[in-house]
Amino acid sequence: MWTDLPKVEEKSLGSLAFAYMGDAVYEVFVRNHLLVTGQVKPNKLHRESTKYVSAKAQCASVRYLVETEFLSDEEILIVKRGRNAKSGTIPKNTDVTTYNYATGFEALIGHLFLTGQEKRLTEIVHETINFCRKGNENG
Repeated sequence: MWTDLPKVEEKSLGSLAFAYMGDAVYEVFVRNHLLVTGQVKPNKLHRESTKYVSAKAQCASVRYLVETEFLSDEEILIVKRGRNAKSGTIPKNTDVTTYNYATGFEALIGHLFLTGQEKRLTEIVHETINFCRKGNENG
């Protein structure tokens, strides 16, 4: 999908920079998923997307990925670095722990994207979307 973009040196960026990019990349995947599944009304798109991209959904997703051993040890370290990064931002609609785990999730997505690990990025995002979709069907 993005194979022609230049890759970054992993050590040149901090966790919050990876999270910044991960937020945008994950949003594109979710929007694509919603459109492909036939959801095209703007108001409904926004409501549905929050079920995937909210801090609460991302926190639950990353915990699921860790608990099911879907992530490698290296990927877990990236999540932990992102989770522990000090953003100086106070979350508005969630608690600090949930916000921090969501930041860790976004850091992982951004790291995979910016280091050109497109196959693994796609695997993780698809697993996450499936997890959120199942949760949304049950709740």
